Amino acid sequence: MAKKSKGTIIAQRLLSSLPTVIGVIIVTFLLTRALPGDPAAFFAGPAATPEAIAEIRTTLGLDRSLPEQFFIYLGELARGDLGNSLTTGQTVVYDLTTRLPASLELTLAGLTFAIALALPLGILAALRAGSWIDHGVRVLATAGVSLPTFFTGLFLLYVLYFRLGIAPAPTGRLDILYSAPNPVTGFYLIDSLLEGDLELFWASFTQLLLPAITLGLFALAPLARVTRAAMLGVLSSDFIRTARASGLPPLQVLFGYAFRNALLPVVTTFGVVFSFLLGANILVEKVFAWPGIGSYAVGAVVASDYAPVQGFVLAMALLYVVLNLLIDMLYVVIDPRAGVET
Repeated sequence: MAKKSKGTIIAQRLLSSLPTVIGVIIVTFLLTRALPGDPAAFFAGPAATPEAIAEIRTTLGLDRSLPEQFFIYLGELARGDLGNSLTTGQTVVYDLTTRLPASLELTLAGLTFAIALALPLGILAALRAGSWIDHGVRVLATAGVSLPTFFTGLFLLYVLYFRLGIAPAPTGRLDILYSAPNPVTGFYLIDSLLEGDLELFWASFTQLLLPAITLGLFALAPLARVTRAAMLGVLSSDFIRTARASGLPPLQVLFGYAFRNALLPVVTTFGVVFSFLLGANILVEKVFAWPGIGSYAVGAVVASDYAPVQGFVLAMALLYVVLNLLIDMLYVVIDPRAGVET
């Protein structure tokens, strides 16, 4: 048996991801052309004449055949040009790079909240299988999956903002009284700390809290259920019984042996949940007026603006490839046998 190097694993994963990326490019191009509406008519305005619309179609290259448009698009992609957005007037690369940190900060905050609750609850439910704690965790997990994120967000806003007045207004990443920190990482929490502005940090944190909880409740369900199932399987295994019979401390048995061996399915679920939340946060962004790439893509779809939609889907595909690569690397760290070639 030969152990694969990290470089070999990375190269293999990148090569296996190429067909996925190519397929995403082709499917996205075709689907955007199938959207109802005419971007030239939208850009020209309701009072435009047919001649003006035809001129704009020529300028945008929409009068060309579909294969011609596709090869032009491939050439622009090769140069790193994702086109211009008709709705914002900026390049798609600029729009994505300025909005992506907002979506990532929201998604990571939601996952942090979910992991902080899901792992302890899953472990506790496995240790107390069949008890009221176990049943409560399963009910919570079922509710988290069943309730749509937009409903959870609206419910939290109604109770905490409208009725109790303890949550800030859903005005995006910051209240209108504050200015954004200097963009270093694009994450307001980190950038405000880098500036040493604790008041701005708290303002950013309070605005992030409700949308992060909304996403986190949805992500909590699968993580808690998988943690519980994985821990139940490991706790009933022979090597755990042997470790307990050997007189090892209970915490060492639980976390040093059982939890570590249960981590692989949890990490796999974490990758799937993270990928899903990057797309699912579209609804949360609309509810909380969060200026991320999800709300940006929705606006582009409504306006039949091809370039932002294509750029959004391509960015999501690349993020998914990078995430899978990181998960594969984490497999090797958790279990070195994952890097062994038979």
